[in-house]
Amino acid sequence: MIKNILSILFVCLLANPFTMWAQIDLGNNQININFEAPKEYTIGSIEVTGENNLDKNSVLLLAGLEVGDKIKVPGDETKNLVRKFWEQGLFSDVRLLATKIEENFIFLELSLDELPKVSKFSFPGRTDNEVKKLKEKLQLYRGKTITKDMLRTAKISINKYYIAKGFYDVETNIEVSDDEDMRNGKILDFNINKNKRIKVASISFEGNEAFSDGKLRRKMKETKTKKFYRLFKASKFIEKNYEEDKKAIIDAYNAKGFRDAKITKESITRNDKGRIVINMDINEGKKYYFRNIKWIGNTKYTSEKLTQVLGIKAGDIYDEKLLNERLEFSFSSTDIKSLYMNDGYLFFNIQPVEVLVENDSIDLEMRIVEGQQAFIRNVIVKGNTKTRDAVVYRELRTKPGQLFRRSDIIRTQEELSRLRYFNPQKMGIQPIPDPATGMVDIEYDLQEMSADQIQLQGAWGGSNQFLGTLALSLNNFSLRKFFDKDAWKPTPSGDGQKLNLNATSNGSFYQSYGISFTEPWLGGKKPNSLTVGLNHTVFTQGENGKLITNRGFVSLGKRLRWPDDFFTLTHSLTLQRYSLNNWSYEIVDGFRDGVSHNFNYRIGLSRSSVFDPFFPTSGSTFSISGEFTPPYSLINGKDYKNLEPKERFKWLEYYKLRFSADWYTNIVGKLVLRTHFETGSLAPYNSETGLTPFERFHIGGDGLQAGGRFDGSEVIALRGYGNSEANPKATSQEASGAYVKYFIEARYPFMKSAQTTIYGQVFAEAGNGFADFSQFDSFVTKRSAGVGFRVIMPMLGILGVDFAYGFDPIYGKKTPSGWQTHFILGQRF
Repeated sequence: MIKNILSILFVCLLANPFTMWAQIDLGNNQININFEAPKEYTIGSIEVTGENNLDKNSVLLLAGLEVGDKIKVPGDETKNLVRKFWEQGLFSDVRLLATKIEENFIFLELSLDELPKVSKFSFPGRTDNEVKKLKEKLQLYRGKTITKDMLRTAKISINKYYIAKGFYDVETNIEVSDDEDMRNGKILDFNINKNKRIKVASISFEGNEAFSDGKLRRKMKETKTKKFYRLFKASKFIEKNYEEDKKAIIDAYNAKGFRDAKITKESITRNDKGRIVINMDINEGKKYYFRNIKWIGNTKYTSEKLTQVLGIKAGDIYDEKLLNERLEFSFSSTDIKSLYMNDGYLFFNIQPVEVLVENDSIDLEMRIVEGQQAFIRNVIVKGNTKTRDAVVYRELRTKPGQLFRRSDIIRTQEELSRLRYFNPQKMGIQPIPDPATGMVDIEYDLQEMSADQIQLQGAWGGSNQFLGTLALSLNNFSLRKFFDKDAWKPTPSGDGQKLNLNATSNGSFYQSYGISFTEPWLGGKKPNSLTVGLNHTVFTQGENGKLITNRGFVSLGKRLRWPDDFFTLTHSLTLQRYSLNNWSYEIVDGFRDGVSHNFNYRIGLSRSSVFDPFFPTSGSTFSISGEFTPPYSLINGKDYKNLEPKERFKWLEYYKLRFSADWYTNIVGKLVLRTHFETGSLAPYNSETGLTPFERFHIGGDGLQAGGRFDGSEVIALRGYGNSEANPKATSQEASGAYVKYFIEARYPFMKSAQTTIYGQVFAEAGNGFADFSQFDSFVTKRSAGVGFRVIMPMLGILGVDFAYGFDPIYGKKTPSGWQTHFILGQRF
């Protein structure tokens, strides 16, 4: 029998009442269906057809009909079935067909054509970073259903992405093609033409009198006009940034007392070159001043005290931002709220209310609710998966039972950041107050990060040889777990101890090995540190010439409480042995063979209020130290004036003084100014012994000669000059007995995160070395200036380069030192 398929268009059977006769041709049979009088049929069969990969049983389960069910035709069952499949959003065509009717049996066919699926997609011509961002925005994946709405939404999302970056003329075309390897699969190619980024041609203002056009344009930090000299700020129009810049303009007016200032009209048009032209009409309004300020509700502090802390007096320009900062948002914590919260008043609240605005003057009432003092109930630390609780708790300034102080929380955050065990950007500190009891819980939510550092350092030595250093610094080490094999993941850690291992060599000429260990909390109860270390260095010349240096030291450090607990006092003892064998360089006066010993005591006082080791923005550091050997010549009765060098320097005799200081100041925005000064001198107790040939200073270069020179001298960097070229006799082996150095450096960060910090810098530097302190003159220096950049990664240290110009000649030359390039690789922070 020839199969005749006649459709009953059930999808057309909507709720609207109508009367019609539908005639279905089934061969020689004529069947009339009255739509106003539905007839009940028994389902004889249901077939699933169409362009799809669906499982028949699953489709029938969703349809809710089975062979043998009774349905009315037409009726709600057929209408709802078709609607149910359309609502899935997976099909381009849904039809319910009657293939045959025999007596009371109806034979059905459900025809489903699936929408195409994504098989592959690409973004031709786009960079890897662009592709990554676009994938995140579009949420595309293989097998995703393709609809007109999906394609339209994808196009809008792509255009929005590029418009947000200033490409307002972006064009996106989505090319859809068949994929022969996937049934009903489509390949999507997103062809994107960004066109040129829209530049800002001009920004002009109308109605501004308090500020010139130039000053207002400078207040707009992100929206800049196109200028040839603007190298570090692109001229682009980003709507989000533009809105922020408009707010910055109003903030500038508010800070000058124009609290009613507003932008009344603005126009953004395109000129004939397609660039943006911006014009704003500004209504500045009246300039206001503070007049009377009255305090209400204060019992802890007098009104005079609060007025003094506020620092605003009658006649000052009305500045709402300044007022809020002085009340509760000061970065220096010198505001009214900090005054109360540093004395336990966690529930303190202050509300400034304008009680009278008369002409250009404003009277304020400061309405205070002091509340009760809060005490700390519980201190909760979580997130330290590697570092022991005890290591964290010993750094906390907030203890259960203590009076709540906001300053203690801030200091705790600084101390935890200084450890470098936890990500400072992910550190959460949450006071959880309980007003009913007057108690507060403090929760510290930490995120561990690696504090260990692999140091790969390279430098060119004075003999044009490359010095390479490999060092491993384990800054959260655990000696207690050293023999626990399960703790080596990859090293035992969590006790806050420090283990440093280093090896330096340039081949056969120079080799150096060192190890040191630090326990920062000796005994576990007080921040008293113990450091021990050993070093072994070998210099080789030819077949027989050698200089071997062995050094051991022990150091004790104590954190002081006075003048404040930023101070640390350190004592150390060092025993060092220099062994010379047929050394070709004259250390001094023909001293080529022999042994020299250096036993010294060092005392140092330092203070540091800098907590960000990678890019400090505020605070200062200073250190002063003295290093002393016993005064052998004053107690052994020997005539040092006539002693041979081998005997005279058998036990080194000297005292060495050092001082250094750094200041970090946030100038504006992210720009930070670093000011540095340091000086040092080496001198004998007895003029007849002469200046020791060891332990001097080598001035000049990049400062990367690991461990100093072969003679134990310290290496002091001075950019713009080669290594040791700022010594008084740079062409000989004689180093400096005294030196001075200072510089000023402006730094700007381009990236700042826990993983990577990148910043650029410009600097001016001056310094010099002197034969001894008698020739010291801080105004006789070798000067330089230059630019550079740094890339800091905690695991690897510092990578960078400086380009510096030396303005002064070095020893033995008459022309300036000129341009010098200094590469920085792995220098410690």
